[in-house]
Amino acid sequence: MYITQYIKTRLEISSIFLFALTLFSSATLMFVLQPMFGKALLPLFGGSASVWNTCMVFYQSILFLGYFYAHLLSTHFSYRKQFLVHCTLLIVSLSFLPVGIPENSSPPAGSNPSLWLLSSLLVSIGLPFFILSTTSPLLQKWFSRIGHQTSNDPYYLSIASNSGSLLALLSYPFILEPNLGLTQQQQIWSSSFLFLCASILLCMTQLKSHQLQTSNIKKSSTIFIQKPGLKLQLQWLLLAFVPSSLLLGTTNYISIDIATVPLLWVIPLALYLLSFIIVFSRYSAIIHKKIFLIHPWFITPFLIYYFSDQKLNSFSLEIALHLLAFFISIMVCHGELAKKRPSTQYLTQYYLIMSFGGMLGGIFNSFIAPFMFSSIYEYPLMIVFALMLNPIHKRVKLYLKKNLTKVIFCSYILTFFVVAYYNSSQFGNPLLVSILIATILLAGFIFFKRKPIYFPLFGLLIVSCTAPEKQQGHAAQLLHQSRNFYGVLSVIQNKNIIVGNQVEILHEIFSGTTQHGSQLNSNSNLQCVPNGYYSEKGPLGDIFSSYSTVNSNWQVGVVGLGAGEMAGYAKKSQIWTFFELNPAVVEIATNPEFFTFLKECINHYDVQLGDARITLKKQQNHFDLLVIDAFTSDSIPTHLLTKEAIELYFSRLKSDGLLVFHISNRYLDLKKVLSNHAQNLGLIALIKEFRPQQNIPLVYRSDWFILARNKDILKPLLSDKSASNWQFPSQHPNIVAWTDDFTSIMTAWK
Repeated sequence: MYITQYIKTRLEISSIFLFALTLFSSATLMFVLQPMFGKALLPLFGGSASVWNTCMVFYQSILFLGYFYAHLLSTHFSYRKQFLVHCTLLIVSLSFLPVGIPENSSPPAGSNPSLWLLSSLLVSIGLPFFILSTTSPLLQKWFSRIGHQTSNDPYYLSIASNSGSLLALLSYPFILEPNLGLTQQQQIWSSSFLFLCASILLCMTQLKSHQLQTSNIKKSSTIFIQKPGLKLQLQWLLLAFVPSSLLLGTTNYISIDIATVPLLWVIPLALYLLSFIIVFSRYSAIIHKKIFLIHPWFITPFLIYYFSDQKLNSFSLEIALHLLAFFISIMVCHGELAKKRPSTQYLTQYYLIMSFGGMLGGIFNSFIAPFMFSSIYEYPLMIVFALMLNPIHKRVKLYLKKNLTKVIFCSYILTFFVVAYYNSSQFGNPLLVSILIATILLAGFIFFKRKPIYFPLFGLLIVSCTAPEKQQGHAAQLLHQSRNFYGVLSVIQNKNIIVGNQVEILHEIFSGTTQHGSQLNSNSNLQCVPNGYYSEKGPLGDIFSSYSTVNSNWQVGVVGLGAGEMAGYAKKSQIWTFFELNPAVVEIATNPEFFTFLKECINHYDVQLGDARITLKKQQNHFDLLVIDAFTSDSIPTHLLTKEAIELYFSRLKSDGLLVFHISNRYLDLKKVLSNHAQNLGLIALIKEFRPQQNIPLVYRSDWFILARNKDILKPLLSDKSASNWQFPSQHPNIVAWTDDFTSIMTAWK
């Protein structure tokens, strides 16, 4: 009997290990495939941000379809038919290996490539990703039927799945990407997928060998044994929707409005996965009880702080504060989601609705919110919704009188009308907007009249969203704010800029917190004078002054328009071409109410919309000077810094042409990458790391890098005494050259 019990225990341990290992492997492969294949597609599309968004929609949609398939297969087919159907899919999926983009693939020219991108993803990785999507719900459902002593509640196996996701998330940018090229990554991934298929087949054999009677299956210990009703299913949907939306909203906010630190997006996603690990652990009940009690006491002052004009001096503490608010909010939602899980009979339905809510959250943030809001308002909106989903109102007796709620309601209406009156230019027709918001507040009053603890927070959100944007100093005024697929753009007017003995008016364009150009507007003599990074006292001024005697008929190309500030260097006979990805930037730069560089300071120019690597390939012109000043957040997109990109640039330069990079960056040492290219391609390079000796108004520190075919081309710059401190860059032999197959920002981290 002892031996029999020992063997049974060993078999049960091996079953847990097999299913956990398979779930872990599947999740790891899924979270490696997403960034790996998205990165593989970037060179074809020139690094457009829409590539990542379209890929995410594809991944979330396939995930939902995978959960739907798992639900149908496990509830409508016998064990034998499940085995046959899934085995067939596994075998067919092997025909997709090794994963990769089909040769000679290229997006259609002159039309929207979204459908081509989706079809390419489907053809390249559709079925393997679908298999990965089905694994978590399907294996947990199978585990509930093998007669293990924990089969009555297999949800704890999701810890293995989420741990695999978390490991892959952290290992890809820090381990895989810095050490392996895309081709190697794809080969290793394909081999690992074969191992996963074998593991799934072993799990199937376990299911097949345990044809158990219903009497041998332990009764579920979860609360909901009967069929989940519509109300419960809607709760599952909301509890999955809000954290999914909040994940993207938090990532956008801290990346755009606080700090443009590379890889910052990893932290919210890691916390998101960690929350799932915690809520399905054995300590989930104790932790959840403490979290939802702390939640309203932390979030209420946080929201008041968020809508104030204040920010902490340390951006690290500011980020930590927002991440803490995010983590507490999603822990409440995911904790409730775990607590409301059904019996194993409805496991796949539960996961199906969860995935649908997550997909809706992604769609809302990626496609709906940018059209609804001019800023990232979905972020505080979801924080409030998470507060509304907190079950604390069921445990606390409310003593607030109805009259107090009505007073609060009236005060919100009055406050909004005052705000709308003083900001009529921002709202267009303040009366119509006031009526609309009053209607929303009335609906909120009716909805929350029995839960007055939440109505003040709801009203605070609505009124605060109508208030003026946070200003950058008391003298600053927001002239314009817009949002599209590429982010949030703002134009700020500052009236207290002192230049010499004069007080000037300065217009600045910001993408998030990063300035992309400025112009003095009050003095006509200074309107065509470049400022900031492009100042005549800086490295760019050195270049144009050193070649002033020979550049009268230059053809100049600039990748990155910004405010059009470089046009301040243009001469009448020169021809300039600007390459800009974001159409909203072009609208702002060409609007004389904001900037007049393109209207007043240049005679012959053209603006090419689209990514530089795509539009440059179509260019027939050969440039004398090509300036790469394209920034995503605080750094140049990596696909513009690869060996193939450098070769493309020189194919569009004349034999004596100059290639200039603006590489100012707080976190990445991009001179290492460019120095490596210069050495490998036999080019001559110069660098100037400009640091003003004194505090000169509108002159910023900046780093610029020049590449040329030979040293003679750089003689005017080297012999110009006024252009000092240009140096030959140091060699970096240990840096692996960046190519379209291999890039890693970790190799260039400061």
